[in-house]
Amino acid sequence: MEIKSLKDWGLSPQQPFVIAGPCSVETPEQLDKTVSALVKNGIDMIRGGVWKPRTRPNSFEGVGSIALPWIKEVKEKYGVKFAIEVASPFHVEEALRFGIDMLWVGARSTVNPFTVQEIANSLKGVDVPVLVKNPVNPDLALWIGALERINHAGITRLGAIHRGFSNFNDTVYRNSPTWQIPLELRTRYPQIPLINDPSHISGKRDLIPHIAQMALDLNFDGLIIESHIDPDQAWSDAAQQLKPEALAELIGQLHTRLVSVDNPVFESQLEIIREHIDEVDREILEALSRRMRLVEKAGEYKKMNNVAIFQMERWKKVFETRPEWARALQVNPEFVKELFQLIHTESIKKQEEIMGVAFYSEEKKK
Repeated sequence: MEIKSLKDWGLSPQQPFVIAGPCSVETPEQLDKTVSALVKNGIDMIRGGVWKPRTRPNSFEGVGSIALPWIKEVKEKYGVKFAIEVASPFHVEEALRFGIDMLWVGARSTVNPFTVQEIANSLKGVDVPVLVKNPVNPDLALWIGALERINHAGITRLGAIHRGFSNFNDTVYRNSPTWQIPLELRTRYPQIPLINDPSHISGKRDLIPHIAQMALDLNFDGLIIESHIDPDQAWSDAAQQLKPEALAELIGQLHTRLVSVDNPVFESQLEIIREHIDEVDREILEALSRRMRLVEKAGEYKKMNNVAIFQMERWKKVFETRPEWARALQVNPEFVKELFQLIHTESIKKQEEIMGVAFYSEEKKK
């Protein structure tokens, strides 16, 4: 993909790059007061929802096109740029008609290639920055596909927004960060600017600083954060919006990290640590190999004795004991739970293969 770097987007050289504003544009007064406060606190790229795709009907779905003249007015009054979400060619046409500076494709749109293609078609011949949020579910291929469709329409100022993924098991975050997915996107396409959305990941304003700092520690290019002049009275997503003053305080406390340093002593010590990590990783893989050989042996024994692959009592014992072992070894038990869920899934596959091969061989002999 041919993508321009963030510094070539014609934006203010903020560090970090921040887009901020209300979840929804509600009234002219609310928008004016919020933008005024954000500008006083150093923000010049504003976000605001005009059309809001909601999970259930009868929820507030944005005020619609009537907000666009309000946005145009605050853009001229405060000299700011503005970004909104678009979910259809009509949205794109309306946004461009009123001089919107940046568009983003939401998570519910990214999940549907037909919708993304319609948006992409409406962008042909247009020179406007476009951000694409990850799909609701953890599907990297869908995310990449959406970025490719927009890029094929001729958009070179193209970026990705990591807003977390749906996960009914997550009791901490509104959307699980699942950091490995945006990092894999960064690995495959390092030229695509990567923006983190700590508001939608957190779902609660007190968790936003942690997620924002984590994103910067992972070398994300910027943040998109929801900010409202009176968050508790917001018409949507009240719990995850910050007052402009609180946003400014947060930004002031964030630390940007160096990608590399010209320090031979540091590089030498880091290389030694990495060599030790490589040794441990090999030991882990050797242990996994031994475990899988034992799993195969168990599968063969089950086959010989006509025993089902999945044994609930055994799985319960593994799932209960391994996190406890991890806790005793000062390893995150939640991480170990996830790890052993993956190991268990692979163990089931191994034993299914054994059952299938044995059955096929017996049928062939007949």
